[in-house]
Amino acid sequence: MPAPPRLILASASARRHALLAQIGIVPDAVIAPAIDEAPRPRELPRRLAARLARAKAAAVTGDGAFVLAADTVVAVGRRILPKARDAAAARAALALLSGRRHRVLTAVVVLAPDGRRAERLSETVVTLARLTAAQVAAFLDSREWQDKAGGYAIQGRMAAHVRFLAGSYSGVVGLPLFETAQLLRGLGYPLP
Repeated sequence: MPAPPRLILASASARRHALLAQIGIVPDAVIAPAIDEAPRPRELPRRLAARLARAKAAAVTGDGAFVLAADTVVAVGRRILPKARDAAAARAALALLSGRRHRVLTAVVVLAPDGRRAERLSETVVTLARLTAAQVAAFLDSREWQDKAGGYAIQGRMAAHVRFLAGSYSGVVGLPLFETAQLLRGLGYPLP
């Protein structure tokens, strides 16, 4: 009986690893590709997410394994909100998102061992409640915003402020599971 195919997760995100485990998939290796994630001038959010996911997949050598890569972008209109690197950036992101609708775009790319590639973009609309100054201060004190696109994680404390969500909850966390399973299955990766 042939050995099952290997799967490499091209991401150091603990959230993506946990989401895969939720559907019974444990990657054989986790590799964080070092790519430049800065948006190009006038690059739109959808294109940025897709380009970065492709770049992450291409940066990892599969050596006969499937490669799974993803990238998540938070956008208000055409404006891309970067990962919050400090409290000031998180505060600015929360001020922009408070009481308004935004989009979370997660692109997923799967490379098969034979060179075939499949990709999908998940788009989810999220509306946060209007945040009070005290709520923002408490959230900033929690430090959950660190290195999060848009300055928040929906699976953390911010969940109490999500008024509306249309799309993929797991896509907002960082890996849309339905789309990911379809891509893997379509390229021949055996799902549990």
